[in-house]
Amino acid sequence: MRKVMLSAATLVAIVGAAGGAALAQTTTVAGSRPPADVAGDVHRHPREVMAFAGVKPGDTVIELIPGGGYYTRLLSAAVGPTGKVFAVIPSQLAQMKPEAVTAERALSAEPGYANVTVVVEGLGAISDQGPVDVVWTSQNYHDLHNDHVPPGTALGVDKAVFAALKPGGVYLVEDHVAATGAGAGQASTLHRIEPAFTRAEVEQAGLRFDGATSVVANPVDPHTAVVFDPSIRGRTDQFVFRFRKPAA
Repeated sequence: MRKVMLSAATLVAIVGAAGGAALAQTTTVAGSRPPADVAGDVHRHPREVMAFAGVKPGDTVIELIPGGGYYTRLLSAAVGPTGKVFAVIPSQLAQMKPEAVTAERALSAEPGYANVTVVVEGLGAISDQGPVDVVWTSQNYHDLHNDHVPPGTALGVDKAVFAALKPGGVYLVEDHVAATGAGAGQASTLHRIEPAFTRAEVEQAGLRFDGATSVVANPVDPHTAVVFDPSIRGRTDQFVFRFRKPAA
């Protein structure tokens, strides 16, 4: 696949000024981004989302279920050479889709991404990488409620996130919006989850809701189509929630 080569300065501009001038100090990470990732920026608004999360140089970040690596690359640039990104792929997913592990490891081997470490393990063990500043999951929280996942997995993961975070650390959850009242019932069909259900579940783990941003909202999404449907793919209505581990 053809890659778009970006200087560190360009990557920082894409990521945005999370932490203000602090993020602008990220000047030594120079990697590449697939054209599809770059094209997706117009709808995914990574600058605003990462600023909302407060990712900054020197941070240690756990990225849960990194998918195609869209945010892996951006998080790598944001934390810089003094930071770390642990891309955590669940063992169950690795068995079902070994290509996901191959692709993420190939990414981490690319020039400019030496601060990315790929970890394959049970999701309950993510505290092994802690204590961390940020745990991040984008468009994948609903997968913790898929039919092939044991009941209680999501809450167990949220508790592991709590254990992995430093006091005051941030848990960033972004996902596709399901209709009001749907709960997690559309996780395996439409790949969506209800925002209110998600918030309540994460709060059960002791994490404090710390705000939301509407930068990836799409009010014309009827919430009735599978997220891969061409009529809505890449433009779904999404929520972005920030949770925080209490400092004391």
